[in-house]
Amino acid sequence: MELNVGGRMETNSVSRAEFFCRRFGLRVPVLLAPMAGACPPALSIAVANAGGMGAAGVLLMSAQEIVAWARDVRAGTGGPFQMNAWIPGPAARRERAHEDRVRAFLAGWGPAVAPEDGDGQPPDFEAQCEAMLAVGPRAVSSIMGMFEAAYVARLKARGIDWFATATTVAEARQAEAAGADVVIAQGAEAGGHRGSFRAEDAEQRLVGLFSLLPCVADAVRVPVVAAGGIADARGVAAALALGASAVQIGTAFLRCPEAGIPAAWAEALGRTAPEQTAITRAFSGRAGRSIAGAYVEAAGGAGAPAPAPYPVQRGLTAKMRAAAVREGDLQRMQAWAGQSASLARVAAAGQVVAQLWEGAREILR
Repeated sequence: MELNVGGRMETNSVSRAEFFCRRFGLRVPVLLAPMAGACPPALSIAVANAGGMGAAGVLLMSAQEIVAWARDVRAGTGGPFQMNAWIPGPAARRERAHEDRVRAFLAGWGPAVAPEDGDGQPPDFEAQCEAMLAVGPRAVSSIMGMFEAAYVARLKARGIDWFATATTVAEARQAEAAGADVVIAQGAEAGGHRGSFRAEDAEQRLVGLFSLLPCVADAVRVPVVAAGGIADARGVAAALALGASAVQIGTAFLRCPEAGIPAAWAEALGRTAPEQTAITRAFSGRAGRSIAGAYVEAAGGAGAPAPAPYPVQRGLTAKMRAAAVREGDLQRMQAWAGQSASLARVAAAGQVVAQLWEGAREILR
């Protein structure tokens, strides 16, 4: 409820956020987004020590790496963290003739690509799930779909909450019905991969956060966390006013020294306007938002072959992506970025957390 009293907007936004914090052991309703490959322990330690929730995107991590990450984080903080897993989709349909065309295209952007480069697979999903259970984070979150009911039951038996990422109202309702304790409403502004349950929806149903969020908040009874395009106190305040209990933020933390991303990527974020990002499948085969460098534009241009499906495309682009990082070449780099990238500041992660919440409370007062 919102009431305009004496010229001031009185809301229950702050009290809702404070309730969420008490439930999940936070001092600040700010969650680090679980960005695969960009959530080193140092970043989660800093966010958790500032009162927020740390995170790991375990997509590329083996079971042993998941255990080691949690051990390192717990050595630096007693604060909570979540671990996030991609729900596997159907096996990729391989078309060697098409992959040959993709390899020929990629040869113009980096080292030669061998046919077998597309054969790699992510670490074993079942082993990742078992490792997350053993580690016992405050929450395990899903993206690209939902966990099976049996695994959700095992999480809850261990006192681990399930945070389900949803990109539409329909997905949010499905997640709540399946037992999600929290819904993360991911708007199309978000950097990195789109969390749609079906891969084809990731490019067809691009719903902005501030349209999605109030509708999801009205549709479900569990707490809603807002994600996508939030990078300063104004965005936090707006998300809370629209029904969120907390925010999940990725891009705004990538310029923090604790993130440790390549310098060319970090520097580019500060000068990237919203329209200079794009949804692309050119890096992994799955749709995600990145800085629209020369490779992204060329891969989406006339005459370029369509990307191979995930994870084939990810394997085919691995050499190019590695070369781009070595050479500091942003034009070929997998530089994920949300549409509010230019609002990201170079500052310690703990300072960013404090500024986000203190500023939002001042706006909402």
